[in-house]
Amino acid sequence: MDRQQIEELIGRTALNDRAAFDALYDATSAKLFGTCLRVLNNRAAAEDAMQDSFVKIWQNAGRYQANGLSPMTWLITIARNTAIDRLRATRGGHQDIDTPGLELAASGPTPEQSAVAASEAQRLVGCLDQLAEDRGAAVRGAYIEGATYADLAERFSVPLNTMRTWLRRGLMALRECMSQ
Repeated sequence: MDRQQIEELIGRTALNDRAAFDALYDATSAKLFGTCLRVLNNRAAAEDAMQDSFVKIWQNAGRYQANGLSPMTWLITIARNTAIDRLRATRGGHQDIDTPGLELAASGPTPEQSAVAASEAQRLVGCLDQLAEDRGAAVRGAYIEGATYADLAERFSVPLNTMRTWLRRGLMALRECMSQ
């Protein structure tokens, strides 16, 4: 499914079109599940985070703005942030708060979707490996492990603003690499 089709599905989801939401789920759930799984490293927790992500997507689809960037970036950001929030909550000893009455059927990824997600993951790892070793480790720490900028600045013994620059430039390099 191309960018325009996904943007259309998000737009229709914003209008509470359940069929569009189902199609959006089918088209993107494998990739979003992979994002959650990489952050949480636990299948059950990743499934829960993905479900929470789709609840957020349903609730916030009206906030999406087509700006020429990939709509998958918006969806993946929601999934990654949801997974990071769950990771931080479990590290801090907090319990997840369930929202009663909100249930989504998780059909799971198809074999084709799993293969596509695995291929994209391989491309991403290849792009991460092209970054300088410390920059790649910082990007992995922030966006896969869920470490804060302050934690990473301390870990790499650099000022906080330097870490922000590393991460921003690292993401720009990844975007360029992934677009090739």
